[in-house]
Amino acid sequence: MAASSGHLWYPAWLALASRRRQAASGSDPEQWPPVTVLVAAYGEAECIGAKIRDVLANGYPGPLDVMVVADADVETAARAEQAGATVVTADERLGKAQALNLGFSKVTAPVVVVSDANNVIAPGAIAALVRHLGDPHVGAVAGEKVEADGAGEDLYWRFESWLKQREWRLGTTIGLVGELAAVRTEAWQPVPPDIATDDLWTALDLSARGYAIAYEPRARAVDPPVPTLGQQWERRTRSVSGAMHVFMRRKSQLGPAGGIVAAQIWGHRLARYTLAPVAHVALLVTALRRARTSRLAVLFLSGHLVALWGLARKATASSNLGGDANRPDDPGSPAPDVPPARAGTLGRLADALGQALFLNAVAIGGLVRYLRGDRQTQWPVVRRPKGM
Repeated sequence: MAASSGHLWYPAWLALASRRRQAASGSDPEQWPPVTVLVAAYGEAECIGAKIRDVLANGYPGPLDVMVVADADVETAARAEQAGATVVTADERLGKAQALNLGFSKVTAPVVVVSDANNVIAPGAIAALVRHLGDPHVGAVAGEKVEADGAGEDLYWRFESWLKQREWRLGTTIGLVGELAAVRTEAWQPVPPDIATDDLWTALDLSARGYAIAYEPRARAVDPPVPTLGQQWERRTRSVSGAMHVFMRRKSQLGPAGGIVAAQIWGHRLARYTLAPVAHVALLVTALRRARTSRLAVLFLSGHLVALWGLARKATASSNLGGDANRPDDPGSPAPDVPPARAGTLGRLADALGQALFLNAVAIGGLVRYLRGDRQTQWPVVRRPKGM
């Protein structure tokens, strides 16, 4: 039962609790407020120009400017300035969270939209985010992250999107994503220097101060694919470790005093990072011991073999997609035409099982990193194939 607490019981409770509620959609303001799109960019010289052009062409009806924080990166700073952005620099590399702190300290617009340098945002996404900020109780708005991986990881983001939609029906979500989010400037407080997972920290900090976090599925950010399973492992285990550190720093929000946010922390994240993978390992050990006498154990183990096949399919597709990991990112260019492996119903089942197995393994790897004190605040730049 513990193994499914984050994947079954919480979604089931969420579906029941939100079934008769509708999420607030926001409305056009009488006057659209000025917006600054803030991009923390390190090692993004090849794609920053396309990013700025993409933002400026998004169709926002009000005043819009782009600010790029290029910490210790002269080339990215120069190209961002050439593309028309306001550029903020630092003498040393800060890491994303501290780069955002620096950017917010320079912003004068009442709304900041945070976005990554290597993704593409859907037309009208900025306006869709800003509509929710007409409600003074909304401190931030989460956009929709989509990964153009073509090999099964989209299942995870579909699940995340469903959770956030249902959480927002209940009045708030913790699912803020750094790829695309709007923040009320006056509500921002600096992220502490030991925090790497800036989006999660911001969501919990705003919630603790009485703000709601809205969710806007029409505000989509399409990230280029991460080329290999190894790079996905590094990124995801790092994220789990960083999230665990945030939860331990904000322990007061984990108990009954945290209200609906506490339920979301446990159901949306913490149970999946702790109880589910540990219980999975325990079930796997039990199944191995009983394989000779239990058909259920054999079925359970067979599912793992299918999952491993799914991971092998994903690794092959990722290898074909990201054969040249040193190519520059360009979010304005089309993705390579590499179709995912196809094997009918069994193949789709294998992909889903493989993704579930991979996520449980990632949770264990992230826990190990956290317990070892491995909590990087300066993340390495992943060279990906050209984005969508």
